[in-house]
Amino acid sequence: MVRVNRPTAPSAFARPRRHVLYLMALPLVAAALYLGAALAANAQGAPSERTVPATARAQSPGIDLTRYNDSIVRVDAKAPAEATSSQQLGPVRFGNGIILDERTVLTIGYLTLEADAVMVTTAAGRRIPGTVAGYDHASGFSVVQTALPLDGKPMPLGDSDALKERDRVLVLGAGEPEATEIVVLSRKPFSGSWEYLIEQAIFTFPPVNNWSGAALFTHDGKLLGVGSLIVNDAAANQPGVPGNMWVPVNLLKPILDDLIAKGRRSGAVQPWLGITTESVRGNLMVTRVAKAGPAEEAGITPGDIVLGVGADKVTDQAEFYRKVWSHGPAGTTVTLRLLKDGDVKEVPVKSIDRHERLHKARGI
Repeated sequence: MVRVNRPTAPSAFARPRRHVLYLMALPLVAAALYLGAALAANAQGAPSERTVPATARAQSPGIDLTRYNDSIVRVDAKAPAEATSSQQLGPVRFGNGIILDERTVLTIGYLTLEADAVMVTTAAGRRIPGTVAGYDHASGFSVVQTALPLDGKPMPLGDSDALKERDRVLVLGAGEPEATEIVVLSRKPFSGSWEYLIEQAIFTFPPVNNWSGAALFTHDGKLLGVGSLIVNDAAANQPGVPGNMWVPVNLLKPILDDLIAKGRRSGAVQPWLGITTESVRGNLMVTRVAKAGPAEEAGITPGDIVLGVGADKVTDQAEFYRKVWSHGPAGTTVTLRLLKDGDVKEVPVKSIDRHERLHKARGI
């Protein structure tokens, strides 16, 4: 998994501290949760499909689970110390990547964000320098291109839209002896405090700890998703169930050519306010604003409560982002209704293109 400096609060790119605390206890927690749910269901006569599915890491018979190993690589990245993301992630990071063709690797964006130097290590142990070919904030994907051809096998893209709850899938990270079978626990929206929303994210159980940029794929080797986070709310209607969140690969298909050719997607640019929020006792609270970003320049400060966007009331992050993005592309002025210093105020914020704030890589 990615190794980063841990922030004091959840940030745009680092995993929240509360998630990291699960790592040591996750196997016991997951097992206890499932066992408790199963016992409760048996005691109440509830149907078994209402409980969290158990995989017990059981593997489908007749499948060589090592056959996909050479499609997965290790990705090491280094960003300048002065880069914005280095303050939260640290300048040195590593995780996983998936080979798409002989020179292209797909990974999760926070691993390579603002990175100047990237090194790809194949399953055979070859170390090949690379560069960040493209990054997409909206989806969270990053594409790396290598200086020399890779010696692994490309993994074809599957259809993540066809993936549904209780489907069995495989997961694999670099350095693991073989793929592991897990279960899709839910398909639901995921909103991140860094102005990030995936409408049909993939949540799996049990949790794995080598998730950053890892591959989620079908039993016939077609890529379905890329590992992003470990979470404590993987189930749709059952609180407190740990798991992993994966970015669906279908979000990559319409933008992949653009990422390789131009470094970013074509079309309208998603507006960015530079505001970090968290749900606190039913309120959407501002916890951080980007230095010299649109929100800070508009006078928004940590502790402000977001009540609405324009005339529309918002109560959670997903609703907040949908309302902001519906106002138009980057450059649009968005009026936020805030509870600030005990008064309700309307604050206009002129959004920007987030790419304008990123450090530009200097190459290999």
